[in-house]
Amino acid sequence: MEPRSWTILELLRWTTEYLAGKSFHNPRLNAELLLAGVLGVKRLDLYLQFDRLLRPEELAEFKARLRRRARREPLQYIEGQAAFRELRLRVDRRVLIPRPETELLVGEVLDWAAGRGELEALDVGTGSGAIALSLATEGAFRRVVATDLSEEALEVARLNHREAAPAAPVEFRPGDGYAAVAGERFDVVVSNPPYVAEEERDSLDPEVREWEPPQALFAGPGGLRVIRELVAGAPEVLRGGGLLALEVGFGQMEAVAAL
Repeated sequence: MEPRSWTILELLRWTTEYLAGKSFHNPRLNAELLLAGVLGVKRLDLYLQFDRLLRPEELAEFKARLRRRARREPLQYIEGQAAFRELRLRVDRRVLIPRPETELLVGEVLDWAAGRGELEALDVGTGSGAIALSLATEGAFRRVVATDLSEEALEVARLNHREAAPAAPVEFRPGDGYAAVAGERFDVVVSNPPYVAEEERDSLDPEVREWEPPQALFAGPGGLRVIRELVAGAPEVLRGGGLLALEVGFGQMEAVAAL
């Protein structure tokens, strides 16, 4: 990139061509998101000021972020945040990046819980805390317990609790599976567990394979190891008539339903 003044339009065009040369999917979208993040504006706002010159400090920050993105680091890690339903959460390499399909899982749980009074929920493998915090802020849950095997992930989840939803009745605990809630019962058990099969590792995008925490992704051959454990142990933690809600991978539905 030449050491000169750049307009927004010039920088978008150059970056789009640069990322296309590195075989990025949607290089223009990547360029727009990177630049919008640096300038603190929405993507649409870029189109309203194409002729605006970037200040030296803005250009320096953009170059730094572009170098990271060129190494296939996910945009959410570069910006240090991700949107999830009504929340904006801190994310880094300690936690999985929240995804739209997990928003759907939360929506299904909220629909089921509507009109059932104040309930208690357990979120197993909470990661960034996205599921637990969303249930506690959007639903009528009097208590949500969120567990994770990773202490590093829990640090991120607690930070999100303090910053994004400080009033949410969520308690974070370290532990594997149901170990942290022995002897307790809940109306809802929800989880986005690891469900990617080991044999699918090489087929994942480098943004996922090389950057996101492997313990939050992979679950042995077939990808069902953790799901089997959650299903088998659910009767010990669910109240009668309770709900077990799990996110599963494409093509796993029949196998999970048979457990």
